[in-house]
Amino acid sequence: MNTSTKNLEQLINEPYKYGFSTNIKIETIEKGLNEEIIHLISSKKEEPSFMLEFRLKAFEKWKKMNEPEWSFLNYNKPNYQEIRYYSAPTKKKK
Repeated sequence: MNTSTKNLEQLINEPYKYGFSTNIKIETIEKGLNEEIIHLISSKKEEPSFMLEFRLKAFEKWKKMNEPEWSFLNYNKPNYQEIRYYSAPTKKKK
């Protein structure tokens, strides 16, 4: 790991020191993406069925795609199963 990466990680992981904070309760789902997660996200967002079908079709197409090989660009390929695809503040009870 190079020095700038170490410095960035250190900066990201240090506690917030400026005094302003908002305590918000959030709901976050597990990492990864699969059909079950897509169904869960769609239900949490209270989407109509056509939107769920659109998402599922897009997910099937995405699984068959290959990531492009960019010329003269080196980077670590993302691990899409290590991403959280839904996180939102919890709704206030009425």
